[in-house]
Amino acid sequence: MENIILIKGNVKFPITLDPGVWIFDDRKKDLTEFFKEDIKEESQDELYTKAISKHWDREIMEGAVYPPTLKTEKKFEKERLLNGTFAIQLLPFLKNSEPAREAQTLIIETEDTQIPIPLEEADSLILLFAIDGKPIKEDGPVHLYFNRGDYKEQPIKNIRAFIVE
Repeated sequence: MENIILIKGNVKFPITLDPGVWIFDDRKKDLTEFFKEDIKEESQDELYTKAISKHWDREIMEGAVYPPTLKTEKKFEKERLLNGTFAIQLLPFLKNSEPAREAQTLIIETEDTQIPIPLEEADSLILLFAIDGKPIKEDGPVHLYFNRGDYKEQPIKNIRAFIVE
């Protein structure tokens, strides 16, 4: 039961989150991907031209390269799942709970304390749920990061619930 996190309070649908199943969720990303610098917007034509010229240059230098086999791709994906550090955004789960219109605050409830934040900042919350391909057992089940700046900041640990008020 200690691996379960609740979204409760002033919501239409209270939700129970189990971070153990997020490894199969397509929305998961490597933790560092959430914190990459904002990439300069480029037009579709520029992106296409750069991709084609890069491919053309490689074929001239190396010759044609055939795509990897399905077996190779499966092996790479398995390796990535076994060794990856994965996180997922809280926002989709929070939206599914349908907070009331008058809700203003999201309280992050940990073992020791309650941390209130404005509800509009919920889109910057990221939940780390796997380190080196393994669930977080000690001070887990998730670590919470704010997606602003560097992920080297101290995360919030020992989270038990998110309360909407």
